[in-house]
Amino acid sequence: MDKAKAPVNGFLNLYKVSGPTSMGVLRQVKRLTGQKKRVGHGGTLDPLAEGVLPICFGQATRLMEHLVESEKQYRMEVHLGVTTSTYDGEGEVNKRGDTSGLDRDDIEEAIKPFLGSIYQTPPMYSAIKRDGKRLYELAREGVEVERQPRKVEIPRIEILEFDPPSLVLDVDSGRGAYMRSLAHDLGEAQGCGGYLRNLVRLRSGKFTAEDAISIEKVQESDGTENWKEYLHPVDFVLLSMKGVSVSKAAERYIRSGRPISLPPHIGAYAGYMERYRAYTMDGRLLAIISYNKPINQWQPYKVFSLDTPSPYAPGEGGDGFRPHI
Repeated sequence: MDKAKAPVNGFLNLYKVSGPTSMGVLRQVKRLTGQKKRVGHGGTLDPLAEGVLPICFGQATRLMEHLVESEKQYRMEVHLGVTTSTYDGEGEVNKRGDTSGLDRDDIEEAIKPFLGSIYQTPPMYSAIKRDGKRLYELAREGVEVERQPRKVEIPRIEILEFDPPSLVLDVDSGRGAYMRSLAHDLGEAQGCGGYLRNLVRLRSGKFTAEDAISIEKVQESDGTENWKEYLHPVDFVLLSMKGVSVSKAAERYIRSGRPISLPPHIGAYAGYMERYRAYTMDGRLLAIISYNKPINQWQPYKVFSLDTPSPYAPGEGGDGFRPHI
């Protein structure tokens, strides 16, 4: 097998530019790296948006939900005074409004109802399916259907700039929140309308724009293995969990899907079904295990087969435990 095409495991923190789709970028990464199977991205970005687009390789694809569920940070520019059919700059203008009377205090007040747990209606131009068709496909056919509001989390919205009609915000959001809908809804709350003009994803979980690499970096190593130096280990997205190393006997139990017992002090502060990272004695990520507190047993949740030790494995005197059982 060509060495450059040998299967790999890990995450590539890629910076997507405005223009291509997330799937288009993924196809390009597959071509440049020679990795054809078990490659995915950790959360779609609109074509017009740019920013962090984590790419998962090999066994890292089994942890994609940790990216999808993780908190995101966006920088968005809202153009007030104009409403469009797509809630962004590509749609047709539906109406125009007056922004001359707006001030920063008005915006601060308008933001408050959009903080915390809110219900948000997805835009018609979205990838949600209805009767087997994407909503954006129906929208392009001139069909508009009723969308059920969805509960989303928006813990923080910060005004960075306000120079009417331009409003620049920093937003932290949970899974499923649409920044286009937020821009539209803020404009509606002000009575003047608004659409999303620019969007940058600054952070997706632990992956940040500052540490992301461009597709050109991957392209430079086309035909070689140099691109692998940018890979993050599979357990990079699990670092919020505590880590524990287990003996070879416990490793055999875990690999066969059987629960194990660990010294009582390890579970002393663990919650019911709390998850830990489990490692082999030589530092390879072995599994995610869950603590069944009433019976003091740790059950395998996801088991991995990795050849390379992780730099995040717990060591003697480190932030984890190294029990010998």
